[in-house]
This record gives sequence, C-alpha cells and structure tokens, in this order.
Amino acid sequence: MKIIKNYLYNVFYQVFVLLVPLITMPYIARVLGPTGVGINSFTNSNTQYFILIGSIGVSLYGNRQIAYYRDDKAKTSQIFWEVFLMRMITILVALVAFFIFLGIEKSYHEAYLMQAILIVAAAFDISWFFMGYENFKVTVLRNMIVKILSLVCIFVFVRGKDDLALYIAVLSASQLIGNITLFPYLKRYIDLPNWRELKIWQHFKPSMVLFVPQIATQVYLILNKTMVGKMVSVEAAGFYDNSDKIVKMVLAIVTATGTVMLPRVANTFAKGDHEQVKKYLYQSFDFVSAVSIPMMFGIAAIAPKFATMFFGEEFSSVGPLMMTESLVILFIAWSNVLGIQYLLPTGRNKEFTMSVTVGAVINIFLNIPMILLMGTIGAMIATVISEISVTVYQFYIIRNELDIRVMMKDVWKYLLGGTIMFATILFMNLTSTFSMVKLLIQIIYGIIIYCISLLLTRPKIIRYIKRK
Repeated sequence: MKIIKNYLYNVFYQVFVLLVPLITMPYIARVLGPTGVGINSFTNSNTQYFILIGSIGVSLYGNRQIAYYRDDKAKTSQIFWEVFLMRMITILVALVAFFIFLGIEKSYHEAYLMQAILIVAAAFDISWFFMGYENFKVTVLRNMIVKILSLVCIFVFVRGKDDLALYIAVLSASQLIGNITLFPYLKRYIDLPNWRELKIWQHFKPSMVLFVPQIATQVYLILNKTMVGKMVSVEAAGFYDNSDKIVKMVLAIVTATGTVMLPRVANTFAKGDHEQVKKYLYQSFDFVSAVSIPMMFGIAAIAPKFATMFFGEEFSSVGPLMMTESLVILFIAWSNVLGIQYLLPTGRNKEFTMSVTVGAVINIFLNIPMILLMGTIGAMIATVISEISVTVYQFYIIRNELDIRVMMKDVWKYLLGGTIMFATILFMNLTSTFSMVKLLIQIIYGIIIYCISLLLTRPKIIRYIKRK
C-alpha cells in the first residue's frame, strides 16, 4: 500500500508541477506570442546545461544512497550533508561558468539573468533525500502552495509582450522558494554531521558515474530545442517546447513509478531479496504498459485540433509535433522500468549509461540532417527514434535476467484497446468542431472504449486490481 500511496503522491506532484505552466500556457501564448514563448524556451534550454553540470547526478545518486542506508540515522545524516555540500560547490562553479557564457552570448541577456535563478534553486533542491526515504507527501504539499502563488502572480503581473522577463522570474523564483521550504522537514530525519569526518568528495566519482547517463539523456531533451532555435527560429523552438510540455505532463503520470520504485527496489536489493525485485519489475512493467498505451493513442488522436484551440491559431504547428512525439510515451515508460527501476537500483550503472548514450549518439547523428530536411518535425522524429533505440538496447541487456515473454504477454491486449480507442477519437476529432466540452467528451469516450476492451481481453492488471 505504501508503494501505491507514494505513487499517487508523486503522480499528483509531477502532474501539478507541469499543470501550473499548462494552465498558464494558453494565456502566455496569447500574451507573449510565439516569439516570447520561443525566447523563454530557448534561454531555458541553454540554462539547463549549467544546472545539469552543477547537479552532477546527485538526484539519482543521493536518492539511491539514502534508500540504502535510511535505517541508520547517523550514516544517513553524514551522507546527506556530504552530498548536499558537494552539490552546493559544484552548482557555484556552474553559476560562475554561466556568467562567463553570458559575457560571450550577445542576445536575450535579460531573459538569461532571470533564468539564472534556476541555477541557484538547484543548489537547494533536496527532494532526492525525501525520495530516498519514500516520503513524497512533503514535497507535494509544500511545493503545491508555492506553485499556486506563482500561478496567481503570472495572471496578475504578466500582461503584455514586455513582461517576458517578469514571467521567467516568477517561474524561476517559485522553484527556488519551493526548494527552500523543504529544509524545515529535515530535522525529523537527520542530525548535524560529524564535521571533522566530512568526506565530501568521496561522493564525487559515484555521482559522476550517474552524471554521464544524465548528460546523454539531456542531449535529446534539451539539445533539440537549442538546435531548433538556432537552425530554424526561436518561434519553432517554442512550438517544439509547447508540444513537449503537453506530452511530458502525460508522461509524468507514467514515469512517476520510476521515482517511487527506485528507492523501494534499491532497499529490497540491498537486503538480498532478488526474487522480490523481479516481482516488482514484472508488476511495474505491466502497469506502465496498461497506462502509457492509451495515453499515447489519446494524445495522438486529439492533437490535430487541440493545439489551435489551446494555444491559438499562431500555434497550429504544435498539432503535428504532438502526434509525432506521442510515440515516446510508451517507449520512455518501458525504459523507465528497465533503466530507472531495475538497472540503476541494482547497481548496473555501466549498462544504463551505455543505453542512454546509444540514444544520444543516434539523436546527434540524426538531428542535423532531419532538421535541415524537415525542420522542427525532423527534430521530433529524431527524438522518437532515439527513445526507441534506448528501450531496445535495454531489452537486449536484460534478456538473460528477466523473462521478456512474461513482461510482454498482455501488451497486445493494451495495444488492441488503444488502437480501437485511437480510431474512434481521431474520427470524432476530425469530423467535428473542437471545444473544451467536446474534448472532455472525447476523453470520456476513449476511457470507456479502452476499459471495455480490457474487460473483454482480461489482462493481468484486471486480476491484480481485484486482489487489491
């Protein structure tokens, strides 16, 4: 029950974090226009490189280490302070590097300065600690209040194209404040460290091991926006980013299982219960398949008219991007189970790193020719192919350890239900005028069709739900 409870907390948090900008996106798209949205996306993607460098894999490493030693308060306290202080130093170095970059960069200085607050916010991000303890309630409730306040500030203060810097500042400051508000909860879990025995840099090398796959992953999460912004236009980068936000909001519901299961699998693996680890993995894979497939088909089905209705006529290009990107939902869901929930918590860092590196290399190889030939949609196709390659490689890695036939046994049932749902909703979408009411009707129809299909084909998840 704790896993289910934590999953629901994390789903709520991940969706809520994405929901705040999603609520504001139609307003911001109309107030700032494609250029303003594109500048925000372009400068944010470049700032994320410095956040990534400064964070050096701590989110995954710290989460796993706390999960390993959380039954020993003294050990946990020492690990927390060592990892936290190490990250503070590396973030400071990244901040200095950012301002050097700002001295070289000739455009969008005001936007970049507001984005710099995000680098400072990263230094105070200790969510990895609470995730290691499997306490997701703290991060959800504290950050929810801050995000609601930021939502209010956006609608009150951002009123025209000249307010772009203010918009970025609100988003960045809310991240910083949200991170700082988590610190009062630490006293329930840890004490002050033994300052004389602090060994900050002992964590640097193992963090870097997990940093490498994060770099590779960010290539096709961030680099695409940078390349589209440079090779096409900042407006095109905005179109790409808007599609990405919609798809990632849906994806957060699925990948929340990875955040929840990583510490649970790591703790179970540390106790030597390998059979239970496999049991967790089979159940998790079946669950994400059942959830991600209808979400993938659902996004693709509503995409043609959704973008124009939601963002405005100027953002009609987002529709085809959403249809293309929706494919990543299933493959990222699967790679999340294989990579985040199995390879990382069981110490298979090398294999995990290789899998995402394969995806990054393929993405870099395809990006330039695809963008030159097809523009923004080319970058999106390159992203989809990259994600597929990561998943295929991870299946290859675990082929002798996990029973792939057991994992894939009911996938055809979910694909069948999803395909029928897709055909029905796409027909409704293309043959009628689009509105929020009709969108809700289409979603309800889709859910009913998919559920009926599952009841008829009787996959394992039905039996699992009945046992619960």
